[in-house]
Amino acid sequence: MYQIVKVLNNNAFLAKDGKDERILVGKGIGFGKRPGDKFSTIEDAKIYTLAVKENERSMINAVKGIEPKYLEAAGRIIDEAQVVFETINPDILIPLADHIAFAAKRAKENIYLPNPFIADIKALFGKEYTVVVKSREIIEEMTGYRITDDEAGFIALHVHSGLSDVEVSETLKITQIIDECMLDIEKLLEQTINRESLGGIRLMSQLYYMIARTKAKEKINIDLNQFVGVHYAKAGMVAHHICKYVEKELGIPIEKEEEGFLAIHIQTIIIP
Repeated sequence: MYQIVKVLNNNAFLAKDGKDERILVGKGIGFGKRPGDKFSTIEDAKIYTLAVKENERSMINAVKGIEPKYLEAAGRIIDEAQVVFETINPDILIPLADHIAFAAKRAKENIYLPNPFIADIKALFGKEYTVVVKSREIIEEMTGYRITDDEAGFIALHVHSGLSDVEVSETLKITQIIDECMLDIEKLLEQTINRESLGGIRLMSQLYYMIARTKAKEKINIDLNQFVGVHYAKAGMVAHHICKYVEKELGIPIEKEEEGFLAIHIQTIIIP
């Protein structure tokens, strides 16, 4: 049995189910409702059970200062993501709504926030980015402002967080490391890499999964180092340099086998 704690607007309210607090979002579900009202189910309502930080103690504190329209917009974007990915962690509702609110504020004040990692985000999190780009109409409808491609890139990281349970700040850090790796590879090879090409995307994906495996302490069961040393010495040298850089940034040793695997991907983009 639910009990309403706070009505946010005609389309959303905060309710308790025992000790658990939930946000319910749906067209017209808040109309005529008051705190203290009890109910068992509400048809067509989306229910968000959120993890709340210890210092927030309550979802009431977590949503304080976030206008309900931004929560509703975030909920609709999560729905769009669910169509593509089937399942997504609803914990992203509040940080996603908060980001949308600030994006709308920036648009209102004509402040452009550049995203230096937009090419990396498109390559690494293409599906998440596509979901957000398609959802721009939702944000414009709810806020009156249309977000830029760069803002869409930042919001895509929130969607990825809901799929991977990795915090946005951590994903952004990994993206930054990969960006530095790509720049280093370009310098060492003395060539430009098209990050939207198939080879560029595959190389960035390899770097991403190498970092993910290293953080999870997973190993790959293939050793290509001897083959690389004989046939792709230049790519092997670059891979060694990159792995040492990533190792330093993560503070975690990288398995030797990763070098050979990375070198194979580097070889595919080397211009003869």
